Amino acid sequence: MPTSCRRLMVLGVLGAAVLCPVTACSADHSDGKQPVRAGQATASRSATPAAPRGGQPSVQEPPELNAGETLAGRQKVTTGNAEVGFASGGKGDALIIAVRCQGAGTVKVVVRPVRVSFPLKCLAGKAGTIYNQVAVSGANRDGTVSVEAPPAVRWSLTVGRGAPAEEEPPTG
Repeated sequence: MPTSCRRLMVLGVLGAAVLCPVTACSADHSDGKQPVRAGQATASRSATPAAPRGGQPSVQEPPELNAGETLAGRQKVTTGNAEVGFASGGKGDALIIAVRCQGAGTVKVVVRPVRVSFPLKCLAGKAGTIYNQVAVSGANRDGTVSVEAPPAVRWSLTVGRGAPAEEEPPTG
């Protein structure tokens, strides 16, 4: 089983205050940075919940969700720009956006109606995956994920619902 890294960051109530960075080991190249408005809490993790048998995820298949998370929308391998709709969830559910890409370039992901966006740097020879969880007011509503990608980048996407990640108090 290949070594995989997992990173979890919870961004706090006052914008970009990092409340809980937890780092393990990772072979993923994903960049979990994302603009966040005041009052939003967002978690990001890099790595595949369960690595495929070959050890390397394929961009041909959308990322899988973790146990306990439910599917709200999915887009198989795509080149260029696209918009993906997703279904509403239960009150208190967090929204999970998982994007996998391959090809030289950066994709921009915009989630509406929660007004969250993040970039994902993609590499030519390696499929990379990033999982972002958004637990904010309105995250339980239906909406869309817009992906802007250069022609050289292939990507797939999964949108899910699940329990919000627990926030830990900041450390000094």
